[in-house]
Amino acid sequence: MASPYGEQAIIDSLEHGRALLKFISPNDAGATGAHQCGFYMPRGAWEMFTPHPPERGDNQKHDVEIFWQDGRTTDSVVTWYGRAKSEYRLTRFGRNFPFLNADAVGNLLVLIPVTLTDFRAYVLDLEQDIDELQAALGVEVIDAWGVYEFGREHAETEDECISRHFRDFAAILDGFPTGAAFSAKTREALIDCIAQFTSQSADRKLMTAVEAEYALFRLVERRFCEPQICQLFASVDEFLKTAASIMNRRKSRAGRSFENHVAFVLEDAGIPFTSQPKIDGKPDLVIPSVEAYHDSTYPVDRLFIVGLKTTCKDRWRQVLNEGRRVPRKHLMTMQRGISTNQLGEMVAANVSLIVPQGLHREYPDRSPMDLMAVDGFIDTVQKTLDG
Repeated sequence: MASPYGEQAIIDSLEHGRALLKFISPNDAGATGAHQCGFYMPRGAWEMFTPHPPERGDNQKHDVEIFWQDGRTTDSVVTWYGRAKSEYRLTRFGRNFPFLNADAVGNLLVLIPVTLTDFRAYVLDLEQDIDELQAALGVEVIDAWGVYEFGREHAETEDECISRHFRDFAAILDGFPTGAAFSAKTREALIDCIAQFTSQSADRKLMTAVEAEYALFRLVERRFCEPQICQLFASVDEFLKTAASIMNRRKSRAGRSFENHVAFVLEDAGIPFTSQPKIDGKPDLVIPSVEAYHDSTYPVDRLFIVGLKTTCKDRWRQVLNEGRRVPRKHLMTMQRGISTNQLGEMVAANVSLIVPQGLHREYPDRSPMDLMAVDGFIDTVQKTLDG
């Protein structure tokens, strides 16, 4: 269940029919030292927060009032930097502003336009709140931003070939498919439609597959769920039951998708592993096998215990009690940024973090941890097993 802040963020987003979602990055928080604190804003949704289009030329400022979750109001400004940077940034929050600092990296900003000058804003740091909000709005923040607009169909990002594969798949379904079926169809479409997809880096394959599967899921969800929500419900309880079923499916799907596509990139690289092994803590993966883990003569330094979590701000500690025979744990995630303090805690707990290369820019530059890319992890495993 979401916290009061999380629930109110959902209520306000649905009531006003629009919301911008962004995981706070080190650049936003000024952790890189590149500029003052301020949220980068999405050029593709500029009409939601400013009258100034993204045109090269003079800088343009737009004053806005923002009401934050703790009751404070800031007289802020959206600036379009059209002379050199070609970017929007939201700044001016006053002294002692608590929602944009090094500890806020990885939290989710929810910015709700009431009018073009009046906004509601929440910064959510609990994973339960973040999961509930994304499920309620039907938005997953995989790229830099997520945009919720009631009644608007967002353009597909896949090319026509992938869209054709997905439409054909959805058209013949007589019920909601399993997570494995979603993942298999996604890989089939990507392999068929993207030249040399299988020869791309593991980091790129993983990101592309996760993003594409979300688009396929949304297509299937619209087919099966829209008739349900357009009907007249016999009672409020019946409506809530239907809504809960849709939200629960959305929340559970993301984790299964990530696990399936990680398995794909490992298999593609020839890495042996056992999924969900029956060992202490039941980790997501043990490399090279559960038999090797149970073999007391097998060298511990050639075993890998890997946790798979789409987000891990709070959940990373779960891996500490998994596969106790192996002291160093590996955790693969698509979390968009983690604070320096949390990374320091992971280092102290002997946890290595694996993050797709494209997301490394969302982490602090002066980090106590050397992040591993997926390709780097695969290379390390191959050399260890071959050594």
